[in-house]
Order: sequence, then structure tokens, then C-alpha cells
Amino acid sequence: MPPPRPGDTPALELRGVTRRFGAHTALDDVDLTVAAGEVHCVLGENGAGKSTLCHLVFGTLPPTRGELLLDGAPYAPASPAEAIRLGIGMVHQHFSLVPTLTVRENLLLGRGRRLRPDLAGLTTRLAEIEDDLGLRVDPAAVTGELSIGARQQVEIVRALLDRPRLLLLDEPTGVLGPEDVERLLGTCRRVAAAGTAVVLVTHKLAEVRRVGDRATVLRGGRVVGGGRIARAGDGDATAEDGGDPDALGTADLVTLMIGRDVGGLDPVLAASVDVEGKAAARRPAPPRPDASLPVALDVRGLVVEGADGERLVDDVDLAVRPGEVVGIAGVEGNGQSELVAALSGARAPAAGQVLLDGHDITRATPGRRTALGLGVVPEDRHHEAVVPALSVTTNLLLGRLGAYRRFGLLDRRALRADARDLAARFDVRAADLDAPLSSLSGGNQQKAVLARELSLDPLRCVVAAQPTRGLDLGAVDDVVTRLRDAAASGVAVLVVSSELSELLAMCDRVHVAYRGRLSDAVPTDAPDARDQVAHLMTGAAV
Repeated sequence: MPPPRPGDTPALELRGVTRRFGAHTALDDVDLTVAAGEVHCVLGENGAGKSTLCHLVFGTLPPTRGELLLDGAPYAPASPAEAIRLGIGMVHQHFSLVPTLTVRENLLLGRGRRLRPDLAGLTTRLAEIEDDLGLRVDPAAVTGELSIGARQQVEIVRALLDRPRLLLLDEPTGVLGPEDVERLLGTCRRVAAAGTAVVLVTHKLAEVRRVGDRATVLRGGRVVGGGRIARAGDGDATAEDGGDPDALGTADLVTLMIGRDVGGLDPVLAASVDVEGKAAARRPAPPRPDASLPVALDVRGLVVEGADGERLVDDVDLAVRPGEVVGIAGVEGNGQSELVAALSGARAPAAGQVLLDGHDITRATPGRRTALGLGVVPEDRHHEAVVPALSVTTNLLLGRLGAYRRFGLLDRRALRADARDLAARFDVRAADLDAPLSSLSGGNQQKAVLARELSLDPLRCVVAAQPTRGLDLGAVDDVVTRLRDAAASGVAVLVVSSELSELLAMCDRVHVAYRGRLSDAVPTDAPDARDQVAHLMTGAAV
């Protein structure tokens, strides 16, 4: 689409918007203009203010200062319900559907106060959405039985029911596989083409370059740049860009987001953010792990069952050698979470064996696994990896507090000294190490978990599940570098992730999980590695 003309009335406008939380300024004098019919991408590191901006527009929070305008008229929603009534739809990062209800029941939730829901009106509107946008849902399906991608589609359809003039999408592709991502990006374009303004909040630059018209980049709560997005090349003007020499390419967006250019990133991560997703082809060939070394993590015939006896992990064999980074790709819900739980000791397997450096840890406690050198970064860092209410110091050394006991009391001086050292080494940015861990950004919480697990002594193997989920580019860079450095020092590294480009960029080989089973490994230096893995994620030959 062409850039907005000076006389056009923006669909959404923010003028000098500031939002403070006590002494902290989350948004600082932000100006933003979103045109009808465009996909406007909002980018920035964790803590940059993106989520706060969405909350202001959706009526969850009021601004401290400044004004919002919707189609040129003053806009100050007192609640999300009012925002929806005024034409704002939002798809949240985490699903808000009730899994035990049908799709129809979820779509009707909260819609009016009539005793009898308007079933005929819902049916008519769903048909319109299908005809106009190609989005189809099964109203009779039980929501919890749908695939992740289908649930995401229900969320989008629900947001579109009231014909919004503006659609907010907050990190919508975080749990989707490649095919579902393609489908969602196509939806964004069709919604925009129908005249709706779309605001897409995402960390994934490949998505930005493929679907975005314009971008606004936040850093530290302030707008640091933005403009037209280049759809091809790395910032070179193309015919599709209308010959605009100032169109923003990947390198420009990285520089704006993190304050340094692509050359300042780890080369593997720099490859992984390439718009074409050809990370494996650009990745420098790593030195091959020594195949003569004994296997560090050896999984043999592992079976994990659900409450109904269903095999969630089905006869899995897996081997990771010292110095090797092995990846497990797959759409969520295919047994990856249960596999990691069995490896960490959080869940008992029904059959099979897990060995760590030859020690049978199949039934070992998590503490015993830690003592033998197994580090675990769970996928839910907020509930499984940390205790948010405890201090940063305590969380950094959780599991090792016994080493700081003197005559039954904690040696807090030694505890704080070691915590300061870890925080400095792993760049955990905390103004006060005695403050609750919950006071840190998501990226810094993840760094704290990595600092704790990667500083184990001994450290033989690290299992990292979704280690970069929800993190900004700078934090992703740090996580990837830490895991690769661990492998270079001789640690066996297993990474479970739905981020296919990152897996291809950092791993030596990648397995695919599908319905509880693992595929044969795909070497990431194969020319068609991405196509092979994406094909396997559909269930082919797994």
C-alpha cells in the first residue's frame, strides 16, 4: 500500500503519550500514526513499552499524559469492553479461550446480556468472515481439542466479529509452526486489504519484512525510529517499495531495536534473522563434535503416558554428545513438554531409561540430577524455573543455598557476592539484587535462569526448552551465544524450540517431534535442511 498522504485521517494516532508506573516511565512522549488498511509493526526489546502501548489502546490502562485519537476523534476507553464497542479488536499473546467450551460458546462469551444468545447472527457473521477473509472455524468443535493454529484462528475470528476498525495482534506467532505462521501472515494482509488497520507486535523480523507496511521502533519507552518497511533485499529500494530509498531493511530494524548493527550480533543469530530464513545456508560450518566421545545424555525407549494411558512420549531414543547442540523442533503439543519434564525429573516415565554420563537418572530426583551436572531451563520460566516473589539473589543460587549455610544460618555476604558475580557475568540487569525477581523484565529473568543453570559445577548437559520465547533480539542473541559457548566448552546441549530459524542456526542436527515420536535427525548444514524439517513438522515420516 502507498504511504499515508498528509490529508488522510489516521485510523489510530498517539500524540505525546506517556505512561508512568511510580518512578518508572514505561512510555515516554510517544507519537504513533497507524493508517487504515495497513499492517503497522511495533518493534522493540523487552521492556521497550510495546505491551504497555497495547494496553493503552485496548483500554486496560489510561495514559499518564498525552492523547489518543481514533479516526481523528479523541479516544479514551475506560475498559476493554468500551474499546471493543468503539471498534478495537485484540488478540493476546496467550490464548484466552476456555478449552472445555465449544468454539461457538467461546465466541458468544461476554457478548451482550440477553438471556438468549444471537445464534443466527453469529452464524451469519461467521459466514461473512469466511467469505471475505477465508477464515473458517468449526463452531461445534471443543476448543481444547483443536490444534494450536486452529485455536489461534478462533482468537482472530472472535476479535473480528464486531468488524473492528483496528486489530491489535500481540506476538501472535509465538507458538505456531511454519504452516500456521504462513496462514496467519496471509490473514493479516487480507484483513488490512479489507480496510482494517492492523498493529502487529512481534520480535520476528522475517515476519515484519514479509507482511509489514510500516514500522515504529521503541527503545527504553521512546520512539527511536520507523518508517516504510522494505519487502525485499536488506534495505535496498525495490519496485514493491515504490522505489523508496529510505525503506527499512533487516539491518536497519536491528540497529534501531538494539542500538547496534547486525555486525554486532553473534554471526549465527545474524543469519537467523535473515528475511528469507536461510540461516542454515549462511551458517559457518561448526567443528564437528568428536563422535568417539561417550554420549553425555542417552535416552533409550522413553515412554511418558497421560492420565488416560495415551502415550505422550512414545518410545523415544535420543543421544547428545559433549560439545554438540541438538535441537528438537515441532508444533507445540507433540510431546516436547512431557519429554523435558521426564528429563528434568518433574515427571516419571512409564518405561525407558535416561542416562547422564553413564549414570542412570531415570528415577533420580531433580536435586540428584543437578548434582550430577544436568542443567534445565524449563519452558515456563515464570512458574517452573524461578520463584518470582523471592529475591534475584536467591533465584540466581536456587538449589545451591545449602552451600552457604554456616552453623544453620545463611552466609548472606557470600551469597550476595556470588550473586553479583553471576549477574555481572551473564548481564542480568537488576538495579537491586535483593528486589523480587518479578521486578525484572522477561529477558533478564531468562538470563538469571541461564546464569544459574550454566554455572553449575559440574555441568555435563543442558536441556533448554523454548529458551528464547518472548525475548527481544538482544536477549535472544545473548541466550544463543551462552548456549553455543557452553557447547564449545564441552557441554552437551539439547534445545527444544518452536523457533525453526534459531534451531537451524545454532544446532548441529535437528529432530522433529510429532505425536510423541521423534524423527531421524536432519543435519543443519544440509542445503534443504529447512524444507526437510518443515515437512517433518507436518507429520511426514515421523
